[in-house]
Amino acid sequence: MWSLKSTFAIIGILTAASVAFAAPDEVRIDSGLLKGVVQDGVTVFKGIPFATPPVGDLRWRPPQPVKPWTGVKLAYKFGPDCMQISFPGDMTPPSVAPAEDCLYVNVWTPAGDSAKLPVIVWIYGGALVNGGSSSAIYDGSQFAKQGCVFVSFNYRLGRFGFFGFPALTRAFPDELKGNYGYMDQLAALKWVQMNAAAFGGDAHNVTIFGESSGGGSVITMLASSLARGLFHKAIVESGGGRKIFMGRRYLNKPGDNHAPSAEQMGVNFAQSVGIEGEDAAALAALRKLPADTVLGGVNDISIHQGAGAGTYCSSLVDGKIVVESQGEAYAAGRGAKVPVMVGTTNADSAHGNPSSKDEVFRQFGAYAVQARAVYDPDGNAELKVLSRAVETDLTMVEPARFLAQSITAAGEPAYFFRFSYVAEAKRKEWPAAPHASEIPFVFDTVAVAYGRDLTEADKATARDLNTYWVNFAKTGNPNGKGLPEWPVYSPLTNMLMNFTNAGPVGQVDPWKARLDLVEALANQDK
Repeated sequence: MWSLKSTFAIIGILTAASVAFAAPDEVRIDSGLLKGVVQDGVTVFKGIPFATPPVGDLRWRPPQPVKPWTGVKLAYKFGPDCMQISFPGDMTPPSVAPAEDCLYVNVWTPAGDSAKLPVIVWIYGGALVNGGSSSAIYDGSQFAKQGCVFVSFNYRLGRFGFFGFPALTRAFPDELKGNYGYMDQLAALKWVQMNAAAFGGDAHNVTIFGESSGGGSVITMLASSLARGLFHKAIVESGGGRKIFMGRRYLNKPGDNHAPSAEQMGVNFAQSVGIEGEDAAALAALRKLPADTVLGGVNDISIHQGAGAGTYCSSLVDGKIVVESQGEAYAAGRGAKVPVMVGTTNADSAHGNPSSKDEVFRQFGAYAVQARAVYDPDGNAELKVLSRAVETDLTMVEPARFLAQSITAAGEPAYFFRFSYVAEAKRKEWPAAPHASEIPFVFDTVAVAYGRDLTEADKATARDLNTYWVNFAKTGNPNGKGLPEWPVYSPLTNMLMNFTNAGPVGQVDPWKARLDLVEALANQDK
């Protein structure tokens, strides 16, 4: 008769054997042995810790090293996404419940023997208050099937990821401060450098890419000296490109438009939840707050409606990770010398709600007359359409072109794009491609996004985008066999790749006059 003791003994023998003779779905990384799942030619490892859970006394501390484990850790399911408040209409909703213990990484790699594969690392968006790696839209299988090791990870959001407080500044004076979410990103990229080879990846051929605040994070890494050597190519989707992402804020002095310092916002938040003082006791009380209290109602919708004003700082100039904008970094020769793909959708912003065309053109100051001639030459433009075009150019499209110009001036190739494709099922609802709508095409997860409404044209566009992105990860050039030619960007030719409803088209930028005007306005404001 089997006994419980006998069962444990056999389990122990099997575990020891699996350690000695790793199966194809097992890898050993720096912290221990992992077992993943083989699915349709891809081996997937989910929920791998890359840092100690940032809870308790580690709330608002840089990510700490993982403690090694013994035996085999099953990497079958996602770890929790980071603390956040979901919202209706999220195009990439997380699939697992959020928690403060959230610093996990996921890997998709081709099944079977492989080595020295390019690594592509995804940084999700969500205004630094939403997002996570568990969304089905972010499945990395298609990248792996095309010969890449795909990596995604979580980083802290909202007040968990971006926070200042006087007692924090005084404690551990040599530690990085404020931008805990960016610290997580750096830690994840270091994890990739340490462990890429275990999954068949080449740590010397790493591409980072992200969208929205994820794209802004990629730009932060391009400008930051602390990220040097952690990646070798970069892709920015709708991430801005001119100013420091989310504006210039500081740890202990006022920022743009007299914004309070991060420390002052931290004190304001403490007072809003009944915690007085700025000392270690106040910090201890803040660390004991329930996670939902720290969230404080801030998400990607409410933040645009004023939530967190005066109590949430978002990203800040910390003097170590974030020192300057990418434009300042590249102008001084300090930006990363890597190839870059950068672009936006063709209807990328929609937060403004002007009452008149005069209000729209007033943003151009001395260039208002020229702006009217460029954007509304016959005076028949619909106010909503006009407002979106101007807002898109000011916040996303011209800054993306500016980044392409910075990369080109640094002697590296830049590839500028515009995503104008609208899924066929959405063409009556969307006159153009809204913010984030390119993501399922880049990942070739359009079947998840559109289900039974998916068409052959949608599938073809997804195959094209995913292949361009894979080619760039492999070689630093998106072009390849069977694809329309994507011209390298040059200010002299103003060529871009436009992903249209009729297919990818390499062309002179039809918005050049608009963007030149925005560029003139930006240069005037320097």
